[in-house]
Amino acid sequence: MRDHLRVASRLLLVEDDERIRASMRLALEDEGYEIDEAATGEDGLETFAQRPADVVLIDLMLPGIDGLECCRALRRVSAVPVVVVTARSDTHDVVAGLEAGADDYVTKPFVAKELAARIRALLRRVRAGDGGSPAMTFGDVVVVPDEGAVRRGDEEIHLTRTEFHLLCELAGSPGKVFSREQLLERVWGYDYFGDGRLVDVHIRRLRTKIEPDAANPRHVVTVRGLGYKLVS
Repeated sequence: MRDHLRVASRLLLVEDDERIRASMRLALEDEGYEIDEAATGEDGLETFAQRPADVVLIDLMLPGIDGLECCRALRRVSAVPVVVVTARSDTHDVVAGLEAGADDYVTKPFVAKELAARIRALLRRVRAGDGGSPAMTFGDVVVVPDEGAVRRGDEEIHLTRTEFHLLCELAGSPGKVFSREQLLERVWGYDYFGDGRLVDVHIRRLRTKIEPDAANPRHVVTVRGLGYKLVS
């Protein structure tokens, strides 16, 4: 009975290939999701504005507004988790997708079960909430998990949800070195299909927002051969 009362998560699928869109829809509906579809970037943004989704899946190669611009447009208005689903697998493309604000990047052909697992991991992270921890300070930056806020003096530093979770994880144990695998598991909830590039790109984006000089980071530093740590 409880399963009938559970509210299904809504996904927005922005994919111009009708056959791929149909197969993804069937696979994800089998996992219990409700699906909205859009065949272009413009339709995707309009659909999201009218009916916000819990997770957005975006192809990169779309007619009109491409996937990267669509992702950037979503980021300007929402912290909704975004997954790029594309045939492009070059590192340049992966980095561009994550730099545009995507939380994850999946290449075609993909295993539907893996895509569903990645979506569940993103939703778990969102629903776990950001609260319940005391404020953390390093340098002139203050992280307030209860408010989901990061400030430098009176200035609010705007982070994506993923960047915020990444910063909270590092700041929660200052001086501790986290491997990429540990961060993938703790921030993304992945323990078996993670990609270290995901961590590296988000670390770079985080540095541009919280470091006085992102090229010479003082707080989120690389420990060669091991991973990353936060220095107060």
